[in-house]
This record gives sequence, C-alpha cells and structure tokens, in this order.
Amino acid sequence: MFQIDDTIVYPGHGVATVQEVIERVVAGSTIVFLKLSFMFKDMTILVPTYNVDSIGIRVPNTEKELEIILQELAKKPERRLESIDFTPSGWNKRNKDYQLKIQGGKLVDLVKIYRDFMHISHMKELSFGERTLLQNIEDLIVQELQIIKNLDRDVVLQYLRNPFKEFFFQDNCFVDQVASVL
Repeated sequence: MFQIDDTIVYPGHGVATVQEVIERVVAGSTIVFLKLSFMFKDMTILVPTYNVDSIGIRVPNTEKELEIILQELAKKPERRLESIDFTPSGWNKRNKDYQLKIQGGKLVDLVKIYRDFMHISHMKELSFGERTLLQNIEDLIVQELQIIKNLDRDVVLQYLRNPFKEFFFQDNCFVDQVASVL
C-alpha cells in the first residue's frame, strides 16, 4: 500500500504524489481513497485503494531497470516497418494495441511504442493521431525519467530525441550516449 508523499506512476496520466489517504462514505460503505496530485500537470484525483492494483499504479522504475529499458530504445522495431498497414483501418488496429499498452503502465512498453513511431516518422509523415499519441507517450516517458534521474525536462527530451535525429541507431552509440548523461 502506498503512503503519504510516495511518488507513483499512474498509467496513461503520469507521475503523481500521494497527498492524503482519505476515508469517505459512498453508498453506505466506507471507502479509503488515495488523493493523488500530479507533478507535471495541474490535476488531483481520488483513487479507491481497492482499485490501485487493477489500474496499474506503480512506483517509478529503478535506475537499474532504466538501463535495461533505455537499451530497448536502441533496438530495431519488433516488426518490419515495411509490413505495417498505414491505412485508416490499420491505424485503428495499431492504436487499440498502443492504448492497451499505455494503460498497462509499463515504461518498457511506452519506450517500444516511442521507438516504433520515431522509426515510422522517418518513413512517412505521421498523421494527426500518430503525432498526438507520440507526444503523449513522449511526455509520459520524460516524466518518469525526470523523477528517476532528477534531471530537467529539456535535458531528458534532448537525449530521448537525439539518436533519431543524428545517427539513427548506428552501432548502439545511443545507449552509450544516454548512459553517460542519464
């Protein structure tokens, strides 16, 4: 169970702090809620403690876990990009898969989606929906990296985006570059 002042990751929404543990009577039953205040947006919510596990609320990854996750960025996409269906129905199918992964709350899944979108953006211009989803995923990744490494947002963004701009994963130099800064 989370305690007051714990930093958590709420899948699909970002990093928050537990502000209070509140008891409320709802429909005649006493329910315990966590009051979460998001660190990077002006939003506060109440989450019933009985829902915490099913929602996927978790503690941020450790630095050791982060090293493994960042190595995932340097890999090639899991499926061949040439075989991706770029039609509207293909996007709908991919978007459903992406949304399930986002709601799953695992940073490694977000990183894989981010990596795939960055590779796709080198093949074609991203649609409005793709750009919006990429921006949301990038924001979620950056929030967690900021907390883990205690770095400024701009620094994290620079190192997240640089390998796709400069050398497009040549000889895994991205992993070495990020490891030296993060």
